[in-house]
Amino acid sequence: MHKTTIIAAAGKGGVGKTSICAAMVRLLAENHPEARILAVDADPAVGLAAGLGVEAESTLDDIRKSIVVSVEQGRPKEAVELLGEARFRIFDTMVEQDGFSFLAIGRPESAGCYCKVNAYLKEVISLLAKDFDYVVIDGEAGIEQINRRVMEQVTHLLLVTDSSRKGVQVAKTIQKVAKELVMYRMCGAIVNRLSDLSLLELVDLSPIEILSAIPGDQKHAANEVRGFSIFELGEDAPLLKGVREALERWDIL
Repeated sequence: MHKTTIIAAAGKGGVGKTSICAAMVRLLAENHPEARILAVDADPAVGLAAGLGVEAESTLDDIRKSIVVSVEQGRPKEAVELLGEARFRIFDTMVEQDGFSFLAIGRPESAGCYCKVNAYLKEVISLLAKDFDYVVIDGEAGIEQINRRVMEQVTHLLLVTDSSRKGVQVAKTIQKVAKELVMYRMCGAIVNRLSDLSLLELVDLSPIEILSAIPGDQKHAANEVRGFSIFELGEDAPLLKGVREALERWDIL
């Protein structure tokens, strides 16, 4: 039976989660050229699109809103038809790139939120995930959003932090919450943007396993400012080395 590897990244804002997800997609595409890979941007800022050099014209939330509008305007028949079409419309929303597909979730739930619609769309995404070998989800800060809006089951939960006390605390809190809310097979952390690798000794993430540590990288920072994608980063970049090490620890590469 086909098993999908679903990696969801979570952590405090501003710790480089999106860059790490982009690096994962690149490494998976390079190392598993025959695999079907889906990158899911579950962060409303849609930063993963920029990181992967993708133009996302529409999002999953656009589909949700159109269904909600039909219900609010008293057109239930149309809403039911839209729900029936949701799977196909999600495929239309996907952006096909060389080596991977990309799907943006869009804005978080707001006015006109219908739980049934959200639950249905989450189910559709779970079904879609089975069409892929690898799914990489860049989530908002916190795991609840991934659980509520994308899928309840991930195979690998990746916590991203910097060396700050707050970043570490958020990672630990997410891991505790995830134990209750999300079914996952493996959980580990990447400590990112270390000004000095010797600082790693001071980072206490127990009981979470540290998969790798990535030093700060001025070249990558400059690339981000210029709007370059992850595919324009040199193979020897610390970011790619660190993400490769983490994926190897999980036997994914």
